[in-house]
Amino acid sequence: MLGAIAGDIIGSVYEFNNVKTKNFPLFCEDSSYTDDTIMTVAVADWLMHGGDLAQVMQHYGKTYPCPMGGYGGRFSIWLHEKNPKPYNSWGNGSAMRVSPVGWYFDSLEETMRVAKETAIVTHNHPEGIKGAQAVAAGIFLARNKKTKKDIKDFIEKTFGYDLNRTCDEIRPAYRFNESCQGTVPEAFIAFLESKDYEDAIRLAVSLGGDSDTLACITGGIAEAYHQYTLPTFIQEKVYALLDKDLRETVKEFINARIEWFSPSLLK
Repeated sequence: MLGAIAGDIIGSVYEFNNVKTKNFPLFCEDSSYTDDTIMTVAVADWLMHGGDLAQVMQHYGKTYPCPMGGYGGRFSIWLHEKNPKPYNSWGNGSAMRVSPVGWYFDSLEETMRVAKETAIVTHNHPEGIKGAQAVAAGIFLARNKKTKKDIKDFIEKTFGYDLNRTCDEIRPAYRFNESCQGTVPEAFIAFLESKDYEDAIRLAVSLGGDSDTLACITGGIAEAYHQYTLPTFIQEKVYALLDKDLRETVKEFINARIEWFSPSLLK
C-alpha cells in the first residue's frame, strides 16, 4: 500500500494545478498526504485490529481534520455523524482507500468481499462498490504475478470498464472527475501503459483531473505488479512526509503482511 500513498503524495500538488505532461517534479515543498492516505491507513488499521470500520474511519478523520485538499463535502459530514450511514456515493473515495485489502487476503474471492465491505460504509452505490472491488482485485492479481493482459482481461470482463484507450487519447479532454467510473478505468490504463512504478505515477498525474486519487490508485496496482518495490528515494521521502502515527501504522501493516519489504526502512 506504500505505492498508493506515494502516488497520493506525488499527485497532491497537481490536483488543483493539473499538469498534462510526464515531466514534472515528483516532490516539491508543498507535497503532502491527503485524505486518500489517511483513509488508506484507516482501512489498514481496521484489517489488522478489527472493530467497526466506520468508527475507525471517523477516528482517523477527527485525528487528521484538515488534510491537504480537505475531505469531500458529504464525506466530511459523515465523519462527524453520531450514527453514520452510507449515502449511496459513487465517488472515487471507495477506490482510493482500498489498496490494503488487495494485499491482505490469500484468495481473490475474499479480497472482493472485503473490498465491498470497505466501500459500503459510505459508498453503497453499485459504482462505488465496483470501483473498490476493481482496484483491490487489480492489486491482488498483480501481486500474484499475473500479466498485464490477465489483469486487463479480468477487469474488463468482471467490471465492464473500457481499458482499450491510451493515455494520449484520454489526456486532452480529461478533466476533474470525482466518480469511480471516471477515475478507476483511467488509473488502470496508466498502469497498463507504464514501464515501471515511477512511469505509472507520471502517466497518472499527466492525465490531469483528480491527480492525487488517480496516482494513488495507479500506484497501488503498479507497486504490486513490480514485485512490491518502489525506488528507494520515493520510499524514504514518503516515510519522511508521513505523520509519525501514520508512518508507524504503515510499517506495522508492511511487517505483518509483506515480509520481503526492505528491512532498512522498517526500523
